[in-house]
Amino acid sequence: RTKARNTQIFGYLKGAVMAHQFQGPLAGLRVVDLTRVYAGPLCTQTLADQGADVIKVEPPIGDETRNWGVRLDEDRSTYFNGLNRNKRSVALDLSCEAGRTALLKLLEGADVLIHNFKLGTLPKWGLGYEDVLSKRFPKLVQCTITGFGSTGPLAGMAGYDVAVQGFVGLASINGEAGSDGTKIGLPLIDHATGLAAVNAILMALLERVQSGKGQHVGVSLYNTGLTMLHPAAAGWMATGKVPRPTGNTEHWVAPYGAYACADGKVFTGAGNDRSFAKLMHVLGAPEAAEDPRFKTNAERVANREALDATITACTQHRSSNEVAMEILNAGLAAGPFLNLEQVFTHPQVEANGMVIQTPDYHGTGLPMTFLRTPGAFHAPPPHFAAHTDEVFAEAGLAAEDIAQLEATGGIIRDRSPIVADTRKRA
Repeated sequence: RTKARNTQIFGYLKGAVMAHQFQGPLAGLRVVDLTRVYAGPLCTQTLADQGADVIKVEPPIGDETRNWGVRLDEDRSTYFNGLNRNKRSVALDLSCEAGRTALLKLLEGADVLIHNFKLGTLPKWGLGYEDVLSKRFPKLVQCTITGFGSTGPLAGMAGYDVAVQGFVGLASINGEAGSDGTKIGLPLIDHATGLAAVNAILMALLERVQSGKGQHVGVSLYNTGLTMLHPAAAGWMATGKVPRPTGNTEHWVAPYGAYACADGKVFTGAGNDRSFAKLMHVLGAPEAAEDPRFKTNAERVANREALDATITACTQHRSSNEVAMEILNAGLAAGPFLNLEQVFTHPQVEANGMVIQTPDYHGTGLPMTFLRTPGAFHAPPPHFAAHTDEVFAEAGLAAEDIAQLEATGGIIRDRSPIVADTRKRA
């Protein structure tokens, strides 16, 4: 009786701890995450930040980004840490029956399954959504992230951010004016795809409230990249004129650009005549607003070179931050070109709580705020397979069952780079 009572108390305390850890608007949501690299892990980290219990299921070699960037310890790196906080890690070999058995056990209590396997991989293993998972788990929402979608000549092809930047034309309009284009300096399509996956999952969960049914949702880097082409795509659709790189300016509005300062550059712009007059007053050249060359936006665009020279004359001997703050205080837009050290020591970053630093983690904060149910940082990125016992115990497996799945190669505890991983991802 005493033992039973102690078990009951332990269970209650554990539940209280879990409830405290997983706070936020998505508390109570369980996500089984089969993704790795960028878009998928960003999606699930966003869900985890807001309270979802995310179980990161890694292959025997682990998420390869554990080796990318600066190594922080034996199995974590800066790249991995930036996309995997607030998650719990287990490792399964899904190419064997024991691994698939373990996955199905995890799915019994899951709301969401997300993966970025190559098309056809899960059906090949007997884990297809329509034939198997939707029937066994009718309330499950499955999100598939691919490079190019599920149909068409590129379906099933591997998708890397920079390659997709080329395919969708983003690289062709980025770079210095007169150049042939260049990739954007960060994996922007990966990032946007991860956020699109968050939206798709939440929409499907919202619909599930009405229907009581899960569904499959698909997100691709390609489609996401295409939606990021506005307003360049809208201009091409209207005129047939292929846009080219413009550097720090835009074709359709002036002023709009980066102007030289004593210590770097400052960006500013004006979208209408009133704003332009105010900008030139702040910069100390109010007469420019009466110059016939600059009276309207069309005239300013036509005389952009002369206008940019006028503005540069006002900024080139001053500090970029000083110029930016004067413009901002006048109610207009401006920003100095800061490096990352300057960015993360800016008082606005601290005011917004956008840096998290603990003895075991240093990263950016949560971009969303909730008045009643705020998300939170509650756990650093996990070590490989660190939560195996607790996750499978919660799934209802006894210690001997876990040991059996481990003995038959399904559950993995030690990361082995020697194991060949043939599972291609988006």
